[in-house]
Amino acid sequence: MSASYPLVRNRYAFSTRFGVSRSPSRVGSSPMSASSFLIRSCIVLLFYLPAFDAPVGAQVADALYADRANLGSARKAADLWVADLARNPRDFSAGWKLARADYWIAGHLTGPQARTVYESGIAAGRAAVAVEPNRPEGHFWIAANMGAMAESFGLRQGIKYRGPIKDELETVLRLDPAFQQGSADRALGRWYFKVPRLFGGSRKEAEAHLRTSLKYNPNSSASHFFLAEVLIDNGRNDDARTELHAVLDAPIDPDWAPEDREFKEKARSLLASLAPRAR
Repeated sequence: MSASYPLVRNRYAFSTRFGVSRSPSRVGSSPMSASSFLIRSCIVLLFYLPAFDAPVGAQVADALYADRANLGSARKAADLWVADLARNPRDFSAGWKLARADYWIAGHLTGPQARTVYESGIAAGRAAVAVEPNRPEGHFWIAANMGAMAESFGLRQGIKYRGPIKDELETVLRLDPAFQQGSADRALGRWYFKVPRLFGGSRKEAEAHLRTSLKYNPNSSASHFFLAEVLIDNGRNDDARTELHAVLDAPIDPDWAPEDREFKEKARSLLASLAPRAR
């Protein structure tokens, strides 16, 4: 069953508190850089979208999402994909991209607002899967939004989504194990780490999946950071430091720059919290 999406001007107008832009997505960019000019131009184009065809609108949404470090840009992109789905509930691209955007946006909100956006992301992912069940995008972003819900809202949500998350990620592995640089193995590693042993969790499986994900991208800041958390939990702090330094040393991936910068900040904080090396 396809999900329906109301055509609204701004789904995320919760309060001015959430309207403050975060740091620019590219450190050191000048205000008149080409990328900044492109984003500003796209924002202007939002007011003229009815005059353009769908591919132009899609390019505008993609450019806005590329500037997602500024949360307002991510919200504008999401609103465009909501509008696309309102016009055509079988728009596969709009469905999975909205699910991806909702995951990012909700991760920077708290409480009921975050829950609402994660639920929107799950619904958008399901809409994408209904259209293209043999493509990995919808399955992965369903799992990502469910996983974030489970981590953010306690045991009840964890129990509710534990099975569906694993099912969706295993579907991605079956369809395309290399999808998004091994993202399914990375997320399964997180699943096995976060789920209690009584319900199927395993530190051994968590480490194995995370190391498998690194075969697809040895510089993945997310995989190295999650692996460090597993190693710390196992009392292997020296090995964890190696992984955290790998996060700090990894080059910024242009496609995942905001995420990479956040993982680097987390790695610095976690490194500082570890007990000094034994001499």
